[in-house]
Amino acid sequence: MAKEKSEKKRWAVIVLIYAAALCYFLFQGGKTAFMLFMILNVLLLYLLLGRWSGIGRAFGNRSYRQQGSSVLVEQSLTAGSSVEVQLSIKVPGVYPIPYVLVRDRIYRHNGQTLDFEASFVPNWKRSGEVVYSTPPLQRGEYRFQTTQCLAHDVFGLFEHSGRFGSEASFSVLPQTVPLRQWHGVQRGIRGPYSHAIASRSSKETTQINGVREYLYGDKLSRIHWNATAKTGDWKSKAFERESLPRTVIILDRYAGDYPAPLDDRFELAVSVAASLLDNGLKGDTAMGLLSVGAQMTMLQPKSGIDQRNAIMKHLTFVEADAGHTIYKSLLKGESYLEPGTFAVLITGANGNDAIRAMEWLFRKGLTPCLLQVGKAVGYIRQDESWRQLLRSRGWPVFAVQQLQELPTVLEGGSGA
Repeated sequence: MAKEKSEKKRWAVIVLIYAAALCYFLFQGGKTAFMLFMILNVLLLYLLLGRWSGIGRAFGNRSYRQQGSSVLVEQSLTAGSSVEVQLSIKVPGVYPIPYVLVRDRIYRHNGQTLDFEASFVPNWKRSGEVVYSTPPLQRGEYRFQTTQCLAHDVFGLFEHSGRFGSEASFSVLPQTVPLRQWHGVQRGIRGPYSHAIASRSSKETTQINGVREYLYGDKLSRIHWNATAKTGDWKSKAFERESLPRTVIILDRYAGDYPAPLDDRFELAVSVAASLLDNGLKGDTAMGLLSVGAQMTMLQPKSGIDQRNAIMKHLTFVEADAGHTIYKSLLKGESYLEPGTFAVLITGANGNDAIRAMEWLFRKGLTPCLLQVGKAVGYIRQDESWRQLLRSRGWPVFAVQQLQELPTVLEGGSGA
C-alpha cells in the first residue's frame, strides 16, 4: 500500500512538471522552451517504456554447494554447515537497465525464513550472476521457492519487478562425530549384562540380507552370480546374523530437562544420539530409537542403510516438545521396549529424575546406560552423589558437555 502511494506521488510530480513545461512552451515559445519540452518528452517516454524492460520475464537457475566444497549439494548437509548459493539470471529485451537487485529467500520446515539480497550489473547479453553464503544452518529441511528480480530506471524513480520459480530443497542432518570404539557402551552389550548375545553374534543364518563385496576365501556357494554379472565385480551374499546385539537409544525431549540455553543443550542431545546410532549401524549392530515427546516414535532395532535413513530423518525434525519428564514419558512407552535390550538413555535430567528412569528400565528387564548432556552448574556435589549411586549398581554413567568430548568419554571405557 505504501509503495503504491509513493508511486502515485511520483507520477503526480511528473504530471505537474510536464504541465509546467507545456505551458512554458505554449506561452513563452522559442528554441529554449521547445528543446526543454522535447527533452522532457524523451525522458517521459523512457520512464513509460520501463514497464516493458523485460525484468518481468527474467529467468535463471540456481546451484548451491557446501561452503568451501567444490561439489554440488545433492541432498543433505550436517548442522553447522554453510551453503554457498549461485544464481545465474538473464533478463530478455533491449531496455537499458543500470543494475538488477536480486532477493532470495530460504524457508525452514518450522516456518523460519532467511532473506538474502544481492545485485549485479547486466553484461551486453543482459545476464549476470550473484553469489551469497548462508550463516551456519541448524538441522532441518530447507526449501527455496521463487527468486525476485528488481530493476530501476536511471533516475531511481520507479521500480519494476519480476519473479521466476526455481524451487529446490535440501536437508541439514544432525551433526555427528566419528567413534572408533565403544568401550564404555560395549561393556553393557558384551560384559556382565549380555554375555550370551556376544557369543552368538558372529553366527549367520541362511536368510539372505543383501549383497556385499567379495572377500578372499569366500566359498563358491556364497558368490552372488547375478550381482557379479551385472556389476562386473565379484559379489558375495550377505546373510542375516543369528543374534545381533540389540541397542535402543532413548532420547528425552522434555524441555524442562534442558535448561537455558535450551537450543544448545537439546541440539547436543540430538547430535549425541545421531553419533551413537550412526556408529552402531555402521558396525552392523541392530540399533533402534525411542523418541519420547508430544508424539511417541519408536523405530525397532534393526541394521542396514534403510534403518539409518529412517532414524536420521526423524532426528532432523525432532523438537523438545514432550509434556512430561523422562520417567513419565517412559511409562507411556512401556509397550515399545523389549526385555534384554541394551538401552542408552540420553537426557539432560539429573538427580532423582534420572535415578527413577534408570531404575524403571532395569525393572523392565533392560540393561540401562545413562548419557547426560550438559552438566548442571552449581550442583556438582549432588551430581556426583546420584551418579555414584547409579555406578554402584553397575550401570554405566557418562556426561558430555560438548559433542567433541563424546569420543573421549565413550572410548575411555569409564563413566565420566
